Amino acid sequence: MKIVVLIKQVPDTAEERRLSPDTGRVDREGTDPVIDEITERALELALTVKDRDKSTEVVVATMGPADAAKSIRKALSMGADSGIHILDDSLAGADMVLTAATLAAALRDTGADLVIAGNESTDGRAGMIPAMIAEHLGLPLLGSLVSAEIGGDAVAGVRLSEVGTQEVTASYPAVLTVTERFEEARFPNFKGIMGAKRKPLATISAADLAVSAQVRSTMLDVAQRPPRTAGRKIVDDGNAAAELVDFLAARRLI
Repeated sequence: MKIVVLIKQVPDTAEERRLSPDTGRVDREGTDPVIDEITERALELALTVKDRDKSTEVVVATMGPADAAKSIRKALSMGADSGIHILDDSLAGADMVLTAATLAAALRDTGADLVIAGNESTDGRAGMIPAMIAEHLGLPLLGSLVSAEIGGDAVAGVRLSEVGTQEVTASYPAVLTVTERFEEARFPNFKGIMGAKRKPLATISAADLAVSAQVRSTMLDVAQRPPRTAGRKIVDDGNAAAELVDFLAARRLI
C-alpha cells in the first residue's frame, strides 16, 4: 500500500495568530514554524499502518516556502519514506481553489492508494481543501473521522454528527481526514533524525504541474476583530429564572 500524507507548516500553534493588514495573509514574522498538529496526527495514522506492514510506503507532501522543507525532514525522521515539496514563489498566498488544484496535480501521478490529511488547519481553519482535492481526483472522501480502520481492500471509519454517528467505508483509492480524536504523533528518535537526511525529497514547481497561478481570489480588506463586550449579569432577587428564560427565548435558544 502507498499512503500520501498531506502536512502543512504553520506558525507555532502555541502563539497568537493574526492576519497582516498589509498582505491579508497570516502574519508569520517572529513565529516559529511547526508542522500543524492535526497533520502530525494524520502522519501517525499512516505510520501505524507501516508498523503493521513494513511493505507500506508513506510519502509526505506539502506546498509552502523554502523553509517548509524542514517540516518535511521532520516527518521523514518520524518514519515517512519520502517527501514532495511544492515550491514556487508564484504560489505564495494561494487561495483554497489554487491550493487544492496544485496539490491534486501533485498527487495525481503518485499512485497513492490512500491520501490522509487533517480535517482543518490551525491557521486557516477552512476545512475544505481535502474535499476539493477529492473532487479534483474523482475519489471518495471519508472526512472528519474520529476513528479509522485501514484494511487491505477498503478503508472504514466513524464520523460524529449532530444527530449521532456515521459508519463510512470506501474502496481504494480514497481520501481520508482525521480529527483531534486520533493519536498524537510519535517523537523522532536519533536514528530517524540521521536517516531522514538520506531520504528522497522531490521539489516541484507550478510549471512542473502545469498549474496556472494567475487565477486566484484577492483579499481586499482586513479588520481586527473587535473586543468582546461584557455580558449581561443577572442578579437573583427572586425572578432570575424568569429573566434567564426570557433572555434565551429572545435569542431563540429555547
